Amino acid sequence: ADTAVRRLARDVRIAVPNSVRSPDAQTFEFVQTSDGGRYRSGPPGNRLIFNGSDTSFQVLSGSVATAVAVNDHIVIGSSQSDGSVVYDRLGLRLVSNYNAGTQTITMNQGLVSALEMPTRRFDVIDAAQGAVTYACEGVGTDGNGNGTGVLRRYWNYWDFTSNRTSWAAPVGGSNAILANRISGCNVEYVLANQGFGLLVVRLTLKEANESVTLHHQMHVNNVP
Repeated sequence: ADTAVRRLARDVRIAVPNSVRSPDAQTFEFVQTSDGGRYRSGPPGNRLIFNGSDTSFQVLSGSVATAVAVNDHIVIGSSQSDGSVVYDRLGLRLVSNYNAGTQTITMNQGLVSALEMPTRRFDVIDAAQGAVTYACEGVGTDGNGNGTGVLRRYWNYWDFTSNRTSWAAPVGGSNAILANRISGCNVEYVLANQGFGLLVVRLTLKEANESVTLHHQMHVNNVP
């Protein structure tokens, strides 16, 4: 379980800003990045114009560590604390082409002026990753004093509509159990200020009436 908590913390550190949300006290969801960079906003070169119709831009040299691929997604302007820029797809765009020679990204749709950021930052979401949910399921204790719950990780799904206010298993994607014997689970996400949040996860594992509790706090960077 300690390994699972460390995995959880690593995932959250590379979440799209303002995408962490907790629909109930035993689950949380976020959209995970694979890379990021800065878009060109002025000449020379192909600059990104936020007019709703410009669909391509040049990446500033050296700002992306790995190649962007067709069917990846990019996010620009995720500054809303409710995650609407990502979850409502206001600033989420599908990559339809990537020219590695000129480092030019072509999107399936343009972006409006409200999404323009002074940092010129964009995030990349791998086509095989999508959103991620950590969920405690079946939490309790059986007659032998063993925890009955599991910590499950869901990923690679793109239906963002189901987990706004209550937990429901994501549609599609993949999942895996990271820990079992869970008798207690509590998740709390607090927005400390506009730029940072605090995710608190507490897991209690029980076997033969002996229990141990893992408590982990993670700072979430929400600066786009």
